[in-house]
Amino acid sequence: MSVGETSVEAERDAVIAALAPVIDGIAATFGPVCEVVLHDYRRPEQSVVAIAGSVTGRAVGGAMSEIGMRIVARGEEAADELNYVTRTRTGQTLKSSTMVLRDSTGAVFGALCVNLDVTTLTEAHTVLGALTGIGRPPAELPVTTFGNDIDSVVDVILDDHHLRQDRAWAGLDRAARLELFRSLDERGVFAVRRSVEQVAGRLGISRASAYSYLSQARAATEAPPDPTDPTDSTDSTDSSGGHA
Repeated sequence: MSVGETSVEAERDAVIAALAPVIDGIAATFGPVCEVVLHDYRRPEQSVVAIAGSVTGRAVGGAMSEIGMRIVARGEEAADELNYVTRTRTGQTLKSSTMVLRDSTGAVFGALCVNLDVTTLTEAHTVLGALTGIGRPPAELPVTTFGNDIDSVVDVILDDHHLRQDRAWAGLDRAARLELFRSLDERGVFAVRRSVEQVAGRLGISRASAYSYLSQARAATEAPPDPTDPTDSTDSTDSSGGHA
């Protein structure tokens, strides 16, 4: 590690150390419905370095959520995501903000996240709307997975894709397979160590095939292939009789 890199790492450490005590004050201001999480994305599998409050059930040493994975995937293009509303797998309605942390070079290395459990407020709003006759049907909220284990977060993302595709890997054509890997990459799945192996195992394909599909998906995103080109080198890397 060069002197410059050492200096940037020290700067990042200093930012994390300075923010760690701040999260307690933020959580105390909003009360028991608030959770504040400090993430260090340099270790995505254990990105939670400090937490105040308990809304998502995570602890120090826990993994980033799907939102964090998406931010890591966007790299320098990542931006703050403020006042978004999601639903947890357990049915809680959360109003959240994720503010990215950058070093002096502009690189994103972490995030400060605030999660407010507004489930009760949302239910009260629905009841009041029904009583006054001006209520609207609640909009379907996106579901966000939070967990201490990064593998479980990746598994949920894969399950979500499977439900939407409604087809097994063997039933997908080449375009659909590449789209699956492109979507997983866009959601930050492959920013996590061992995720390629995990995805390969879930899909029942070889690791080499998974890397090949990922490489081609990224290349296709940068420069879409000629649809008249009959070559399909990906399928030649599959090593399990069409189920790779």
